[in-house]
Amino acid sequence: MKSGALHRIVIAGGGAGGLELAVRLGRRHGPDHVTLVDATPFHIWKPSLHEVAAGTVDIHRDGLSYAMLAHDNGFRFVLGEITEVDRQAREVRVAALSDADGGLILPERGVPYDTLVLAIGSLGNFFNTPGAEQYAISLDTTDAAERFRLELLKAMARASAGTDVATPGVVNVVIVGGGATGVELAAELHEAGRTISAYGLPGMTPDKLRITLIEGGPRILGPLPERVARAAEALLVERGVQVVADCRVSQVTPHSVVAQDKVFDADLCVWAAGIKAPALMGRLGLELNGMQQIKVDETLRTADPAIYAIGDCAAAPWRETGKTVPARAQAAHQQASYLAPILSARIRGETPPAQPFRFRDFGSLVSIGHAEGVGSLMGNLSGRKLLVEGWIARMMYAGTHWSHYAAVLGWWGASLRSLSRLLSRRSQPRVKLH
Repeated sequence: MKSGALHRIVIAGGGAGGLELAVRLGRRHGPDHVTLVDATPFHIWKPSLHEVAAGTVDIHRDGLSYAMLAHDNGFRFVLGEITEVDRQAREVRVAALSDADGGLILPERGVPYDTLVLAIGSLGNFFNTPGAEQYAISLDTTDAAERFRLELLKAMARASAGTDVATPGVVNVVIVGGGATGVELAAELHEAGRTISAYGLPGMTPDKLRITLIEGGPRILGPLPERVARAAEALLVERGVQVVADCRVSQVTPHSVVAQDKVFDADLCVWAAGIKAPALMGRLGLELNGMQQIKVDETLRTADPAIYAIGDCAAAPWRETGKTVPARAQAAHQQASYLAPILSARIRGETPPAQPFRFRDFGSLVSIGHAEGVGSLMGNLSGRKLLVEGWIARMMYAGTHWSHYAAVLGWWGASLRSLSRLLSRRSQPRVKLH
């Protein structure tokens, strides 16, 4: 650094983009320069939350400790929810931390910054649908996914005993939203239901877990090519999932989902119909779009020159299409890679690189359970789309998961983690049962 002053980078949010950025910068510059703040102690790749909800991924076994990652990669970790950003003082306020009994562990704290990167992700958007926020679960956090998993286990136990469900002996799960999250959850629940039924629930046969997927548009997986959507729907129907398209939900009640002139029994309702940025965005005094995402320029910087934003909470221009960069893990990964040298230059007191961020769409893959997948590769990169299906698509989907963990653990660490998961399945139930 030219002046010898300490330039402090604070990254708010440890999702795919935020964590990868913290790892890249921490390895180069160390904990005096790089701080990551997150409300949870463990990292789970957000596209895996449908597996957490189905119980096929255990956050306590498969989650990565931020404290461990900070130690191994040279950044500082602060546990707690960010409640405010004081732009004038250049400080983020972190909420007090308490135990399960309400005992104070850490008081409210302030974390000063010279450059702040907002990477706090997104939440479910209920679009003011009556009853949705109260009775539906949105899989936007590990806590929400774990809550759904526990509610599913309880509902299946009650159904097995023939008590306290909308339809005796049956568990009805309604998923609102036919995007990637809804489709993947429907497939994962089908597989998990078969496994749970085999573990000591004699009255709960696989056909008694009834899954309905409701999509407001004309077909599921609207952003993907029609052939991909047709293939995904065929696989879901083959697994017994009821797919209802062109059907807009108007109300959610404790035991049903109302959509136009239809009423669907629902012991559990999952909301996967859209996203919005967290409420913190609205308290910054900076320009937002309709989904409460903060607007950034082509260098991912906000109107405040000390604040950048990446991932789902950011509305970044996608020049080639005239739209904003889609809220996908691959976008967050690319934004972290782009921003790392810019922030490194800031730390060194040098002029950052001037080239704008360019999102490269490598396509989308959707997991239809552990043996199948469908997807569209290359996206807008070549003007043509390569369609993949079956186990090849599933293996490529697993590869994107592995590449994220390789970015934060290294090639060897990610490989050992994958081997450990494979071996542990030999001695553990395939679904978390407690």
